[in-house]
This record gives sequence, C-alpha cells and structure tokens, in this order.
Amino acid sequence: MKRDEIIQMFPEYLRAGWEKTAEQADGLQEIRMRVNRPATVLIGCREKFVDKNGGLMDMPPKDADVTAEDLEAILKHLCRYSVYAFADEIRRGFLTIQGGHRVGLSGQVILEEADRVRNLKYIRYLNIRIAHEIKGVSDALLPRLYDGTGALYNTLLISPPGCGKTTMLRDLVRNVSDGNAFGAGVNVSVVDERSEIAGSYMGAAQNDVGIRTDVLDGCPKREGMMMLIRAMAPQVLAVDELGGSDDIQALRMAYGCGCRLIATIHGGSLDEIIHKNYMRDVIRDRLFERYVVLTRKSGRCEVEGIYNGDGLHV
Repeated sequence: MKRDEIIQMFPEYLRAGWEKTAEQADGLQEIRMRVNRPATVLIGCREKFVDKNGGLMDMPPKDADVTAEDLEAILKHLCRYSVYAFADEIRRGFLTIQGGHRVGLSGQVILEEADRVRNLKYIRYLNIRIAHEIKGVSDALLPRLYDGTGALYNTLLISPPGCGKTTMLRDLVRNVSDGNAFGAGVNVSVVDERSEIAGSYMGAAQNDVGIRTDVLDGCPKREGMMMLIRAMAPQVLAVDELGGSDDIQALRMAYGCGCRLIATIHGGSLDEIIHKNYMRDVIRDRLFERYVVLTRKSGRCEVEGIYNGDGLHV
C-alpha cells in the first residue's frame, strides 16, 4: 500500500508524526521539509502545514519546525544508512527510492574544477514527490496516435509543470509496449534521466512501463538515446522534458535510425512551443506528427487538444 510506503520513508522515531499525512496517500503529491521551518504537504492542489502532532493545518503552526538533525536522519534512512553509496545520485540533486518516489535535495554545493558539482553537503531541504501511476489515463488518446496500419505517430506531449505530462507519458509507454486495440506491442526504450518515468530503484523499474520496455536510468538524454539505439534496437524511443538543441539533435539521429518517438516538453500551448528557438526547425520539418496539449482545469489535468504536424486539430 502507498500509505505504508510513505510511513516507511521516515526513521521509526518520526513515523507517528506522519500517519495522518500517509492517510491522504491517494491525493498526496509532495512532502516538503525545510530546516527551521514547518513541513508542508501538497494534497491535490491544496497546501497544508504539518503541526508537531502530525495534524494538517491551513496556517503555519508554532513550534513545529523541522530540525537539521531530523533532515539528516531522514536522508540516512532513505539511503539505507549508507549515504556514500548514493553519492552519485546526491550529486545530481535527487534520490529515487523504493516505490518510484523521488526525493529532491538542496543544501550547500561542493564544486570541483570547471564549475561541476562534486557533491552536496549540509542538506537542509527535502522535497519528496510521491509517484502516482494512473493506468489507462492515455487510453482515450490512442485512436488519434496511430495511423491506419497500426504504426505509432511521432508524438510530443506539451504541458506546463504539474499537469501530468510524465504520468501521461508513462501510461502511453505502457500501452505502446504491451500493445492495444490500435497497434501491436513493440520494443520501447526509455531514457529516464531524472528517474521519473519508470521510477527505477537499484536499476529496476518500480512503475509499470510495459512488458517490452527497456529503461536506461539516470543518463542524460543525448547520450542515453544513442546508447539505447546501439544496444537495445528499439522500435519506439521515449524521453521526458526536451530542453534544448542537444536533445533535438539526438532525437533527429534517433528518427534517422528508424525509431518512432514519444517525448514531452514544458509549455502552455502549441503556439508557445512554436516560438522556442530550438523547436522551430522541428516543427517546420514535421518531426512530430501529433502534438498533445495538456492543461489543468478545476484542479484536474485534462487534454486540451490534439494537433497534427500542421498544427490542425485532429
């Protein structure tokens, strides 16, 4: 149960104080802890503060500040009391823990030459993002993402932060991998740079991404796409959060190798994406044949529109 997963994120001496939060597991999105500040949780679209007895309040409570000692104890517990073994993940600013949940980390940075981050120390801020699988969320898209021969269109999911693009991507990968009424199952490779799609823990996917899916976890998208094409010969390649010309160049190479593409990008509309410098040539060349725009209305994530390569509704 997700409730038990949430409780077990904390050392035993803190668990009683998180039972009420864990009871809200189905709607829980985030747990944020900042040193010398009260903890907050995001349940649905509502922020709540956590008091010293674990109660959920609308206003900041007194005498319920998170201590540096508590944060250190939580981090050690999440690292199974071997922080050194998780040094590479900590250096990147996040951990993925059992269940596919992601823990963002912030504190003092230790730099090495060339301004590269060597490590984080004095970690004083944690953001636990609770993983939620919503199987079937992509089902309604499928009729418009396949052509009449059972081939998947190259698809780009467009969404502002927090509107469910990674959830949609994960379920779409599962549907493509397992097969569905519109296309047979195919081999899918996922470059999971931030461990958010598959939620891998010790290399194994914690989320259901399909029976024919291979995952490369924690690898930058550009390098990961090329590695997977060489090693796993995917028919479909999936990546999250395109962020610049390097990502686009790697996508073009994957497309040239015959891979179908599924990707996501931050944006509020198709028009906004068109005006990103690194996307102009992509749109002009019709690299993507379907654009799916997601939005949030009345606290729910919804599909606002589906467009073809010419920007027309389909």
